[in-house]
Amino acid sequence: MTWFWGTLITLVVLVVVYDLIQTKHAILRNFPIIGHFRYILEAIGPELRQYIVTSNDEELPFSRDSRRWIYASSKKQNNYSGFGTDNDMERSSNYLIIKHNTLGKADDGPHDEMYPLPCAKILGGHRGRKHAFRPPSAVNTSAMSFGSLSSAAVEAMNRGAMIAGCMQNTGEGGISPHHLHGGELIWQLGTGYFGARGPGGRFDREEFLRKVQQHPVRAIEIKLSQGAKPGLGGVLPGAKVTAEISNIRGVTMGETVISPSGHREFSTVDEMLDFVEELGEISGLPIGIKSAVGELGFWEELADRMASEERGVDYIAIDGGEGGTGAAPFAFSDHVALPFKVGFSRVYRVFAERGVQNDVVWIGSGKLGFPETGLLSFCLGADMIAVGREAMMAIGCIQAQRCHTGHCPTGVATQNKWLVRGLDPTHKAARLANYVVTLRKEFVRLTHACGCEHPGLLTADHMEILDGNFGSRPLREVFKYEPGWGVPSARQQAEALAAMGFKA
Repeated sequence: MTWFWGTLITLVVLVVVYDLIQTKHAILRNFPIIGHFRYILEAIGPELRQYIVTSNDEELPFSRDSRRWIYASSKKQNNYSGFGTDNDMERSSNYLIIKHNTLGKADDGPHDEMYPLPCAKILGGHRGRKHAFRPPSAVNTSAMSFGSLSSAAVEAMNRGAMIAGCMQNTGEGGISPHHLHGGELIWQLGTGYFGARGPGGRFDREEFLRKVQQHPVRAIEIKLSQGAKPGLGGVLPGAKVTAEISNIRGVTMGETVISPSGHREFSTVDEMLDFVEELGEISGLPIGIKSAVGELGFWEELADRMASEERGVDYIAIDGGEGGTGAAPFAFSDHVALPFKVGFSRVYRVFAERGVQNDVVWIGSGKLGFPETGLLSFCLGADMIAVGREAMMAIGCIQAQRCHTGHCPTGVATQNKWLVRGLDPTHKAARLANYVVTLRKEFVRLTHACGCEHPGLLTADHMEILDGNFGSRPLREVFKYEPGWGVPSARQQAEALAAMGFKA
């Protein structure tokens, strides 16, 4: 028996060594031997779920079917399903139905394995920003800061963004060295102005301009609020303010950093527009705002001013209340801010009623990183979408929901060095790129099924919502859209088609 135990111990040691040096699976690198049980249970999950666990569509925030689609897409595996849908469409209320064109359309456009999907509008074009441009991808990563995410996760997303030809949003934590691996950036400025922070937490214009000139920043995003914790300032405990984070954010090492709930540089719509125009003037970059949706007074005043003045924002990013974050109080994440479909449609209507909806680029975020939900956002008027948690899953997140503890087992949302080492940025970058490309591919295929060439040309008449009682209503009727709302102008349409290689 001695030989048996000796052989067994040798095999265990070899497996441990292999787990520690391989780079494909963060779970195995961080938890040798034990991590294999996760994959074994995952393999027999369908059988177990038939008797003792939830169905494929019951889990939240993301169902097992949703996660499986992301994982398969990021690994270039089979992301199809067999034997028909397991959704009870007839009994499900608010169930989305995409209305395909019965005769279809000839798929005679250009083919590219990267499925490029440029934005239908030129960002900053309406206001003549010096560095206005057409975003090359209608799918980009959402705001996720270094500090909330690990250095390896941020690097993986930046490298992946470069491969996929999309942009990475820095989040409000500032631009770090981990953002500088070839991917282009949207620099988010939150209430703490990290990276452009002067004495007393005020905005430092000279530092802002220096960062813009030194880094691959394509646009600036002023964060008013986010869906998961609107109206609430963030707190970074002093124990987490390392020397690196201190340098990046422009704060004192070891001291707790509090992001106020409101901006110090402005407190009214009028003052905000002055701030927007100043940043656009000194940088030449498109300037946008990101916000969750609560009361509509702000949006009505902003739309009124943009309809009657030269000042205005270049893009508006609407984050749904179902959006994610590293940590938030239950009441804020569960009950503050409208969900995406309701919030986005209300704001879009405010601008459409004043005829200025095509003067800005619209970005949607909040669980939109799937073919059907992303397509819905285009039907409601979005020009681009930003993916957050879906991008995290593409690079290894398993929805452990430990983000707020600092003990993320996959090394995505933690600063623990041992856990972070399990995430290989180069390998995970390819997975993020695969996911983004696959999502763009699905948008193109669904758009063609509806008889259009570009998802930006879809309208609220291209989808219906089942009511669970053998009835349905068009998206336009549900959200009170007028005919023609939700699509770019004729000129913008022609330019978008030309950018994709189609004839208008």
